Amino acid sequence: MTHVNEKEIDDRTEEQKAIDAWLPITSDRNAKWWYSTFHNVTAMVGAGILSLPYAMSEMGWGAGIVVMLMSWAITFYTIWQMVELHEMVPGKRFDRYHELGQHAFGEKLGLWIVVPQQIVVYVCSCIIYMVTGGKSLKKFHETVCPDCQPIKLTYFIIIFSSVHFVLSHLPNFNSISFVSLAAAVMSLTYSTVAWAASVGRGIEGRVVSYELRGEKTSDNVFMFLSALGEVAFAYAGHNVVLEIQATIPSTPEKPSTGPMWKGVWVAYLIVAVCYLPVAFIGYWAFGNHVEDNILLSLEKPMWLVAAANMFVVVHVIGSYQVFAMAMFDMIETYAVKTVKLKPSTFLRFTVRTIYVALTLFVGMSIPFFGGLMGFFGGFALAPTSYYLPCIIWLIIVKPKRFGFSWWMNWFCIIIGILLTVLSPIGGMWTLVKQAKDYRFYQ
Repeated sequence: MTHVNEKEIDDRTEEQKAIDAWLPITSDRNAKWWYSTFHNVTAMVGAGILSLPYAMSEMGWGAGIVVMLMSWAITFYTIWQMVELHEMVPGKRFDRYHELGQHAFGEKLGLWIVVPQQIVVYVCSCIIYMVTGGKSLKKFHETVCPDCQPIKLTYFIIIFSSVHFVLSHLPNFNSISFVSLAAAVMSLTYSTVAWAASVGRGIEGRVVSYELRGEKTSDNVFMFLSALGEVAFAYAGHNVVLEIQATIPSTPEKPSTGPMWKGVWVAYLIVAVCYLPVAFIGYWAFGNHVEDNILLSLEKPMWLVAAANMFVVVHVIGSYQVFAMAMFDMIETYAVKTVKLKPSTFLRFTVRTIYVALTLFVGMSIPFFGGLMGFFGGFALAPTSYYLPCIIWLIIVKPKRFGFSWWMNWFCIIIGILLTVLSPIGGMWTLVKQAKDYRFYQ
């Protein structure tokens, strides 16, 4: 593969250069390889990890282990494809997912295929992280002060959002590196707390049932489909991969592919260390009585549970910022390139403040929005992480027909399409059930 430094072939006008120097994704290309590690960990290891033991209880041991390991392998393969595709065309860097889609499918069709899915992923992930942060703050408050007067979840969501009204005004990906690093460390910390504390509960010798959760066969079917979406949500961080790689410098001698791939390797090892013990040990310890948030199943030691919930808060702050930064880039690019607004501090401040306010409003209005993880995991995140990279690979790279690469890509495409079609059904069933329970307990 031939790599050419973008400085050697640059036919942009001065105005275009000025705009690119202002936009969040392209304004700073001095990131180190380890930046990609903690950005990818922060993007992937989010709210979904806490629900993995619950997803296991909806699938059972056999299917659960297969789905977890297969999802790790498939998404590892597709993220490798995206890293390679970033500079597949000499003299061109695909800095954004939709740019790669436009190259593969055409200018207009590529936008329509990729952008709507990205918007759904970015916005819904931010809302889910907003709700998750509020829930974790509420759990922390209840743990450290069990005798205090209960406070509504809505107020904790507002408290959580206040941080984002400040952090969201940092200009680009590299400027949130310290937030992302803290989030990555916290993800490893609270996942370790979750499985280590689960081991302690498991060896107490309590009777645990591993029967499927549902009372009826139909319930078990819907729960299984929802679990597929929950796992897809947990493994889907590909929507910001190209945007992260765009911040790494590239020359003909040292293309960005090398450091990015090194960072992804480390990130995926961390993902495995976080996900698999939490999913398997959490399910082993609590069986089909595990809560949809494993930390809610851990009642003692209280100080450890309280600390773990604060670790989650720090982590989802970083996760929100990573997805929000990619969304800010999309909005600001549209504003200055299509609407022709002048790049300015006022424009950036207005766009980002309104975005945080909107995600806050939805999170407050639908505090059971986390129930949509199963729906959006299959509907939006599965396509962009499980099989859209494979389709683009077949179009651009054109691997040998019936060769290993050809079969591998089609296998991922088939699995991904099944996820996209089936898991939203279970996700909607779960959402309706949670909405009924929420109204009942109010």
